[in-house]
Amino acid sequence: MARKETSENPGRLKQIALTYKMTKKADSKVGLVVAAVGIVTFGVLLAIGFVIGHPVYLGILGFLLAFLAMAIIFGRRAEKAAFGQMEGQPGAAAAVLENVGRGWSVTPAVAMNRSQDVVHRAVGKAGIVLVAEGNPNRVRSLLASEKKRMARVSLDVPVSDLVVGDGEGEVPLKKLRTTLLKMPRILQGAQVTAVNDRLRALGDMMSNMPIPKGPMPKGSRMPKGGGKTR
Repeated sequence: MARKETSENPGRLKQIALTYKMTKKADSKVGLVVAAVGIVTFGVLLAIGFVIGHPVYLGILGFLLAFLAMAIIFGRRAEKAAFGQMEGQPGAAAAVLENVGRGWSVTPAVAMNRSQDVVHRAVGKAGIVLVAEGNPNRVRSLLASEKKRMARVSLDVPVSDLVVGDGEGEVPLKKLRTTLLKMPRILQGAQVTAVNDRLRALGDMMSNMPIPKGPMPKGSRMPKGGGKTR
């Protein structure tokens, strides 16, 4: 057990160091801000401790709260820096969806065109959610086509769509996860499983269809199905 703990700690410290280096590239003041938050938090509580006659107790409490405040501020700035680096990159929305949390089944790139506009599918208690990223004008046709395909198997399951971006009616990348989690829960767990089974069966059926020899028609794409349950 001791060896396991010893081997895990360096890994965590290395991960924190790498996260700090990545954050500092996008946020050069992250070190100063985090340190200032810790010093101010500790200093205020220590001062209160001297005033009330308990500097040791308040000093210990101040140290713990300062560490907590530093961790929270660092986490927020690291997340902001990460989203800043991801924005505009192909597959950024898929990376966010993969970490949306348990209860969601995510299938990246269920539809794509030659311009790398792409639609991802997430299935959860909110139903089927299609998430598009790319040019807003082009992804609309991709979404419409995929919604028609989903309507054949979704039956009474609602199919929603989101477009990732900073324009009107779009969802910023940094708010994608929150938006997904705030969607009303309509389905029960068993219903979600049933929907995933139908989608997986659709994907298996289409993947097992014989593929004609020769070049594929222009603009066509291979269907994908199934998902990864979280």
